[in-house]
Amino acid sequence: MWVSDLGLPILVLGPHLILDANGPEKSKSPLIRKMVLVSSFYAHSFLEFPSITTSITSPIKDSNFPIKTTPDPFTDLFIAFKKWDSKVGCVQFREKYKNFGYKGSNGSASLQVVDGDVGCSEMKMEHVSVLVKGWTWIPGNLDNLYSCRCGLSCLWTMSSVLADKPDAWLFETTTPPVQRRNGDPLRVYMDLEAGRKRTGREDLFISYHAEDDVQSTYAGALFHNGRNYQVSRLKDNDTLVYWSSSRCLADRNQLARSLLSLLPHHSFGKCLNNVDGLDMALSFYPECANDASVKPKWWDHLHCAMSHYKFVLAIENTWTESYVTEKLFYALDAGTVPIYFGAPNVLDFVPPHSIIDGTKFSSMEELASYVKNLANDPVAYAEYHAWRRCGVLGNYGKTRAASLDTLPCRLCEAVSRKGGRNARA
Repeated sequence: MWVSDLGLPILVLGPHLILDANGPEKSKSPLIRKMVLVSSFYAHSFLEFPSITTSITSPIKDSNFPIKTTPDPFTDLFIAFKKWDSKVGCVQFREKYKNFGYKGSNGSASLQVVDGDVGCSEMKMEHVSVLVKGWTWIPGNLDNLYSCRCGLSCLWTMSSVLADKPDAWLFETTTPPVQRRNGDPLRVYMDLEAGRKRTGREDLFISYHAEDDVQSTYAGALFHNGRNYQVSRLKDNDTLVYWSSSRCLADRNQLARSLLSLLPHHSFGKCLNNVDGLDMALSFYPECANDASVKPKWWDHLHCAMSHYKFVLAIENTWTESYVTEKLFYALDAGTVPIYFGAPNVLDFVPPHSIIDGTKFSSMEELASYVKNLANDPVAYAEYHAWRRCGVLGNYGKTRAASLDTLPCRLCEAVSRKGGRNARA
């Protein structure tokens, strides 16, 4: 089991674009082939991207605010917000994005609808218990008794004492039994890794993709447990970009280096580290410490450290449809602007005008120029935070609703529809 850059066990990678030491691999899918980086550097040292057509235009063309020719440097977010309020305001922003939220690039919804008609008449059980089998990276505090829709109660637990007659077994790192007999619990298998491979033995399959039985996105609060939510209003205007990666994949490093060489940045991980060692965040930002009497872990102050920067570079290990991971959502939750490289339909999952999609630029120089100019335009920069301040979520509300936070009830509803252990084998 690999460990992600941000401390989560991840990524037995499937047949998609994989950023590793062997270079980009091509999927059989035309959608993924379109996203493959042309990993050749020219004399002027930029990484070229193929042309990508989406339903959202380039962030440069999409902005109402052409970058100012006269820089207006700022470090205080409140000053930027005040200027944006006086020149634009929430009324205009809400009008502009009132219809934001659209079908995904594959012609079907990228997110399962979890807040519509749940079909109470289809429920065959009033109570469902789910027993988590074997090791899983799912936080233990997900264990609970939930009150769900349609009067359904749901017990999610790792304890066979509490769920002595479970209606479903949940497997993640272990394989379900080959055969299910009448009266046995339903077999649920979860794979949130990029390959989303079924075992062929499950009755229900959970993944990050809307096409599967139950979807679980990376956007929920349970992915952020134990983080320090102290967010700084002050942004560094000399060092613009935060990056942290400790799984040093050759192609990802090459992409990061080609951009970061053009922008002032701090790299806190093992890869391309430029802050004189690991675990240096608290040396830079001691106010981010949770408890001075306890030896800190790097993830305790992750959001706080990020929040001091105007931008966070987020590069997925694998670029495939709907695979949008914590790398992006951590940056949004920290009150910064992600510079994102990854899923081609990422805009289906995020708030309107909240991220910079790096693949939409013709060169790294063009992207770096946009970032530098944006950092010195308080009104244009504040626009990237307007979704949060004005309550314009777009599809992001659906992304959060389909996250791990709500997985217990949604899985129990699916088990109830099948009848649990009473379902015919």
